[in-house]
Amino acid sequence: MTGDTQTIPQRASTTSTEAAAPPTVPAARSAPLARSRAARELGLKRGEFELAVMLGRVRTVADPAGARRRVSRAEIDRLRETPGFPESLRESVKAVGTAEGAALLDITQARFTRLARTGVLTPVKFYLNRYRAVVWLYLAEELHEFAACEANAPLFTGRAPDTMRAQLASGVDLRARNWRHRQVGFLLRQSEDPWERVAVTASFLDPMSLAQLVRDPYERAYLHRIRPQPLTQAAPESPTTHIVERITTADDPDEICWLRANLSLGLAEARRHRPAPRPGRPPITATARPHRAPEPPPAPAAADGSGAAQFPAAASRARDTGGKEEPRGLLRWLRRRRGRPED
Repeated sequence: MTGDTQTIPQRASTTSTEAAAPPTVPAARSAPLARSRAARELGLKRGEFELAVMLGRVRTVADPAGARRRVSRAEIDRLRETPGFPESLRESVKAVGTAEGAALLDITQARFTRLARTGVLTPVKFYLNRYRAVVWLYLAEELHEFAACEANAPLFTGRAPDTMRAQLASGVDLRARNWRHRQVGFLLRQSEDPWERVAVTASFLDPMSLAQLVRDPYERAYLHRIRPQPLTQAAPESPTTHIVERITTADDPDEICWLRANLSLGLAEARRHRPAPRPGRPPITATARPHRAPEPPPAPAAADGSGAAQFPAAASRARDTGGKEEPRGLLRWLRRRRGRPED
């Protein structure tokens, strides 16, 4: 009887535990996924996933912990239900270089490069090859759309327009500027906090322009801390880092003017939203100084010599120093420190 009495509560406890376990499974399933986990479930490589996020093919949500943005389980399920998954998703983020892009448009690589340099074609990403040469990549889907437009047919054959020829003769190359414009738009769409949006704009300006617009050093330090992650993990002073910084820093006058205006407007909005964090200022403590407090300045002597009667100590010091006034206060202490005679 005693054994049966002890066994019954154990079974009830086990049953209650088993009944309470299932609700935790949906809660874990509904948690947002890390980017690496989301890429594996979508069948995308790391570069393809980042490009899909940039283009809006994969929507992300903010992480409450403050880390990088994550992907919700509902978004994974939505993408899995699209027709042709995963090939359709992979084709929508396919990026090609100059050779493959020229083949898609059925033109020479030289003509393709000219179209890209004059801003007709906009790159979607870039990387540095083993020789540290910049390799621009273009979205294959956009190239197909560009080739299907009949208005672009004159650009594929025959003589280039005079405007384009003049641009090429002047050495223009708009690939980096157009990529920056696209990258700024992507980063701003991913940023919800006003200070983060200011940091995005600031990351494309040179340090001199940023110091002119954001004069508060605490605000500049905060913008530097929350700025987007760098595109390279190389050492700060390496040639690769310098090349990437040159590409990601605005150099066109119109582009710089646009960024400066957006930064000024965004900074005013961010300051209204909340001030930038500041470290606690250390208390100001007074330090003892070895010199005496400066004496009050003497009153101007009267023309009849009555000043000597009013200030006998000053008159006595003047007689002892041969008519020359003895230095007082800070000047006297400095001369003592230097070992110089006071006269």
